[in-house]
Amino acid sequence: MSEMSEGPGATAPDPEIGRTEQRGMFGVAGSGDTSGFGGLVRHRADPHSSPAPYGGYFDEVTGALQEAYPGFGEAIYRIVVDRGELTLYVEPGKVLEVARALRDDPALRFELCSSVSGADYLDANPDDPNRLHVAYHLTSMTYRRRIRLETAVPLDNPHVASVTSIYPTADWQERETWDMFGIIFDGHPALTRILMPDDWDGFPQRKDYPLGGVPVEYKGAEIPPPDTRRAYK
Repeated sequence: MSEMSEGPGATAPDPEIGRTEQRGMFGVAGSGDTSGFGGLVRHRADPHSSPAPYGGYFDEVTGALQEAYPGFGEAIYRIVVDRGELTLYVEPGKVLEVARALRDDPALRFELCSSVSGADYLDANPDDPNRLHVAYHLTSMTYRRRIRLETAVPLDNPHVASVTSIYPTADWQERETWDMFGIIFDGHPALTRILMPDDWDGFPQRKDYPLGGVPVEYKGAEIPPPDTRRAYK
């Protein structure tokens, strides 16, 4: 295996598997990391779509969606099957249309959105400005199936349509994603903070948000940065 470059989040090609390896997490290196995440080793996923056939019910779902939604080719730009899960990558402007087809078509019937969450892939791909991702976990209670939708938006225009008109359960989940990542869900009935105070500055789960030294509203206490905390050995 090739030698890794120093520092948190460092990457290097792995000739044995033909993928890129990433180590560490949270931007902490050395003895200051008390979380244990500094020892993580993660292989980056293949940036291309998985080859068809996908296996299981995944082919039935993608085939039914192609029939139900004529704009499939323009809306879905990547299909990935990994660890037994199907993810459809959707253009931000098409999320609402795709979700509606997945819910309403008799061959699909994904009636439940069980989760909406965000992710920040800072520096994951310097050529891709869309670092903020939104993932939707959908469940078909009729057919007992699960899939994931994912979309990505840039930092300077983090807008995606709210799916609350289709899945009311997404209401608080979209609020949390906005609160933590600053992703704006257009059409949401009340897009306000849900975890942080209303006047909080910034979005705490973005990767470039400071990890420590941020004053908290409890007796003037302050959380120290990770590299100044005691390291337990």
